[in-house]
Amino acid sequence: MSAIEIIRATELGYKYSSADTGEIWALRNINLTINKGEFVAVLGPNGSGKSTLAKHFNALLLPTCGRLWVDGLLTGEAVNHWQIRQTVGMVFQNPDNQIVATTVEEDVAFGPENLGIPSGEIRRRVDEALKLVGMYDYRQHAPHLLSGGQKQRVAIAGVLAMQPRCLVLDEPTAMLDPRGRREVMDTVRRLNREEGITVIFITHFMEEAVYADRVIVLGDGEIIFQGTPEETFRQSSLLRNHGLDVPPVAELAEELRAAGLAVPDSVLTVEEMVEQLCR
Repeated sequence: MSAIEIIRATELGYKYSSADTGEIWALRNINLTINKGEFVAVLGPNGSGKSTLAKHFNALLLPTCGRLWVDGLLTGEAVNHWQIRQTVGMVFQNPDNQIVATTVEEDVAFGPENLGIPSGEIRRRVDEALKLVGMYDYRQHAPHLLSGGQKQRVAIAGVLAMQPRCLVLDEPTAMLDPRGRREVMDTVRRLNREEGITVIFITHFMEEAVYADRVIVLGDGEIIFQGTPEETFRQSSLLRNHGLDVPPVAELAEELRAAGLAVPDSVLTVEEMVEQLCR
C-alpha cells in the first residue's frame, strides 16, 4: 500500500527582516514530504532553521516563497488555517508556556473548551489524553508541583485533547533532565506506534533521533541530508562539519568496526549494543 502524505513543502523559503540585521534567510529551498503515521526527526545545530520550519507546519509562519500543504490544504491561504491547526498540534520547548490552569485536568480541557466541544465529550477527551501520556492519576494535581517531564506530558495531553493527526514537538526535551527526557520520548514513541499519530520531532539531541523512521538534517536553513537513522549516522564527517555529533553508541559502533568487529549499522541504542557484544 502506498504512503499517504500529510505534509508537503516545495521550494519553501522564509526570511526574517529587521532594522538591525536587514533580511536574513532562515530557510531556503526546502523540499520534503512527510507521510501519515511517520515518525520524522529534524536535527540541526542552533540557528539551522529547525524551529522556523516547525512553525510552518501549522501555519504559525507562512513561506516567503514556495509552498507548503497540510493534508492537501495550502498554508498560504488564510481560509485554511483553522483546519490546518486542528490537524497539526504543536508542543514547545518550555511546558510552563503551555500550562494555563490550576489543575492538570482543567489544563487539558482548556483547548476543547475553546473549541466549544460539549462537556461530556471534553470529559472523555481529557481522560483519554491523560491516560495516553500516563498522567491520569495526576489529574487533580497542581501543574506547578509536577516534575519537568510530567509537565511536558501534560502539555502533550493538552494538544492530544484537540485530536490532531500530526504532532510537532519543537525541542520538547531541551529543558528536561535525563529522566524527564526519557519519559517524554517513551510517550511520543508510544503515541506514534500505538495510536498512529504522525510525529515530527525537532531536536538537537542526536540520540533521540535513533527512534525515528526518518531523519532530516538542517544546516544553514537548508536540508543537507535525509535518510534512515542508520544512513544518517554513517555521515559522521558531514554531521561534524555542521556542528553535530553522532550518538555515542553510533560512534562506538564506528570505532569497533574500524577495529575489525562486525557491528551492524543498525546498532544505535545501548540495548542493541549490549545484545550485539554479548553475541
